Amino acid sequence: QVQLVESGGDSAQSGGSLRLSCGSSRPTDSYYCMGWCRQAPGKQREGVAGIESEGRTNYADSVKGRFTISQDNGKSTLYLQMNSLKPEDTAMYYCAASRNLDCKFWLLLPAEYNYWGQGAQVTVSS
Repeated sequence: QVQLVESGGDSAQSGGSLRLSCGSSRPTDSYYCMGWCRQAPGKQREGVAGIESEGRTNYADSVKGRFTISQDNGKSTLYLQMNSLKPEDTAMYYCAASRNLDCKFWLLLPAEYNYWGQGAQVTVSS
């Protein structure tokens, strides 16, 4: 019923920028929580950024001040603007969402989401 499709994954140099997009099959403001999570090879999936329906956001300490999560409700699209990229940002990035009224976006936990995209690879070189 719900489809999330990421795009914009690419290779970048350290200090560069990328913008990920996540198209949704339903309006983005119909989700109580949306977010971006990432998983590096051999590591656990971790939350990167979260946003709730009224616009509040939260970020992992590792990306705070460099990444910005936003949504364009007219296009039913979630974005992650990534600036000042570092090699440790290299990972598969996943768009995620929940329609649960009580979803805790601020915890940045993958378990808070029950809808997922297929992933977009981001590779940052030194």
